[in-house]
Amino acid sequence: MAGGDHSAKLTTHVLDTASGKPAAGLSITLYRVSGNSHRKLKTVTTNADGRCDAPLLEGKEFKTGQYELIFSAGDYFRANGTPIPDPAFLDEVPIRFGMAEMSHYHVPLLISPYGYSTYRGS
Repeated sequence: MAGGDHSAKLTTHVLDTASGKPAAGLSITLYRVSGNSHRKLKTVTTNADGRCDAPLLEGKEFKTGQYELIFSAGDYFRANGTPIPDPAFLDEVPIRFGMAEMSHYHVPLLISPYGYSTYRGS
Protein backbone atom coordinates (compact mmCIF):
# COMPACT_ATOMS: atom_id res chain seq x y z
CA MET A 1 0.00 0.00 0.00
CA ALA A 2 1.35 3.43 -0.86
CA GLY A 3 1.82 6.23 1.63
CA GLY A 4 0.06 9.57 1.65
CA ASP A 5 -2.26 9.66 4.69
CA HIS A 6 -1.16 12.72 6.67
CA SER A 7 -1.97 11.06 10.01
CA ALA A 8 0.15 8.01 9.15
CA LYS A 9 3.52 8.16 10.86
CA LEU A 10 6.03 6.19 12.89
CA THR A 11 7.45 7.63 16.10
CA THR A 12 9.44 6.33 19.07
CA HIS A 13 10.92 7.44 22.35
CA VAL A 14 13.29 5.82 24.84
CA LEU A 15 13.16 5.94 28.64
CA ASP A 16 16.15 4.82 30.71
CA THR A 17 14.34 3.01 33.51
CA ALA A 18 17.60 2.50 35.46
CA SER A 19 18.02 6.27 35.87
CA GLY A 20 14.35 7.25 35.56
CA LYS A 21 15.23 9.72 32.81
CA PRO A 22 14.79 10.03 29.05
CA ALA A 23 17.56 8.27 27.12
CA ALA A 24 19.20 11.25 25.42
CA GLY A 25 21.82 10.57 22.75
CA LEU A 26 20.75 6.99 21.98
CA SER A 27 21.24 5.94 18.35
CA ILE A 28 18.34 4.18 16.57
CA THR A 29 18.45 2.60 13.11
CA LEU A 30 15.27 1.88 11.16
CA TYR A 31 15.06 -0.97 8.63
CA ARG A 32 12.30 -2.11 6.28
CA VAL A 33 12.10 -5.90 6.42
CA SER A 34 10.99 -8.13 3.54
CA GLY A 35 11.62 -11.84 4.02
CA ASN A 36 15.33 -12.16 4.85
CA SER A 37 16.10 -8.73 3.41
CA HIS A 38 16.74 -5.68 5.62
CA ARG A 39 16.90 -2.29 3.91
CA LYS A 40 18.31 0.49 6.07
CA LEU A 41 16.10 3.58 5.89
CA LYS A 42 17.77 5.92 8.40
CA THR A 43 19.69 6.34 11.62
CA VAL A 44 18.65 8.96 14.17
CA THR A 45 19.71 9.98 17.68
CA THR A 46 17.33 10.77 20.51
CA ASN A 47 17.14 14.32 21.83
CA ALA A 48 17.14 15.49 25.48
CA ASP A 49 13.57 14.17 25.89
CA GLY A 50 14.55 10.71 24.60
CA ARG A 51 12.56 11.39 21.43
CA CYS A 52 13.44 11.90 17.79
CA ASP A 53 13.17 15.46 16.48
CA ALA A 54 10.85 14.27 13.68
CA PRO A 55 8.79 11.16 12.93
CA LEU A 56 10.84 8.24 11.61
CA LEU A 57 8.36 7.83 8.76
CA GLU A 58 5.54 10.09 7.60
CA GLY A 59 3.84 11.30 4.46
CA LYS A 60 5.10 9.66 1.28
CA GLU A 61 7.80 7.74 3.22
CA PHE A 62 5.18 5.87 5.28
CA LYS A 63 4.21 2.49 3.87
CA THR A 64 2.58 -0.47 5.53
CA GLY A 65 4.78 -3.52 6.02
CA GLN A 66 7.30 -5.02 8.39
CA TYR A 67 10.01 -2.91 10.03
CA GLU A 68 12.76 -3.22 12.59
CA LEU A 69 14.19 -0.65 14.96
CA ILE A 70 17.67 -1.33 16.35
CA PHE A 71 18.36 0.62 19.54
CA SER A 72 22.08 1.00 20.41
CA ALA A 73 21.60 0.51 24.14
CA GLY A 74 25.14 -0.65 24.96
CA ASP A 75 26.73 2.43 23.37
CA TYR A 76 24.23 4.63 25.24
CA PHE A 77 24.98 3.04 28.64
CA ARG A 78 28.77 3.15 28.08
CA ALA A 79 28.61 6.83 27.03
CA ASN A 80 26.68 7.66 30.20
CA GLY A 81 29.01 5.80 32.56
CA THR A 82 26.42 3.17 33.49
CA PRO A 83 28.27 0.09 34.77
CA ILE A 84 27.66 -2.76 32.31
CA PRO A 85 29.59 -6.00 31.74
CA ASP A 86 31.79 -6.67 28.72
CA PRO A 87 30.13 -7.92 26.63
CA ALA A 88 26.96 -6.06 27.56
CA PHE A 89 23.91 -8.17 28.36
CA LEU A 90 21.86 -5.85 26.11
CA ASP A 91 23.96 -4.20 23.43
CA GLU A 92 21.75 -3.74 20.37
CA VAL A 93 18.04 -4.13 21.07
CA PRO A 94 16.00 -5.09 17.98
CA ILE A 95 12.26 -4.58 17.84
CA ARG A 96 10.56 -6.05 14.76
CA PHE A 97 6.97 -4.97 14.19
CA GLY A 98 4.36 -4.71 11.48
CA MET A 99 2.35 -1.69 10.39
CA ALA A 100 -0.85 -2.96 8.78
CA GLU A 101 -2.80 0.27 8.37
CA MET A 102 -2.25 3.91 7.52
CA SER A 103 -2.20 5.16 11.09
CA HIS A 104 0.09 6.53 13.80
CA TYR A 105 2.40 3.83 15.13
CA HIS A 106 4.37 4.75 18.24
CA VAL A 107 6.97 2.18 19.35
CA PRO A 108 8.53 3.26 22.66
CA LEU A 109 11.37 1.48 24.44
CA LEU A 110 11.83 1.25 28.20
CA ILE A 111 15.44 0.17 28.75
CA SER A 112 17.84 -0.76 31.54
CA PRO A 113 21.16 -2.65 31.31
CA TYR A 114 19.38 -5.97 32.01
CA GLY A 115 15.88 -5.66 30.58
CA TYR A 116 13.59 -3.85 28.21
CA SER A 117 9.92 -3.48 27.34
CA THR A 118 7.97 -2.07 24.42
CA TYR A 119 4.34 -1.66 23.37
CA ARG A 120 2.27 0.07 20.74
CA GLY A 121 1.76 3.52 22.15
CA SER A 122 -0.17 6.50 20.91
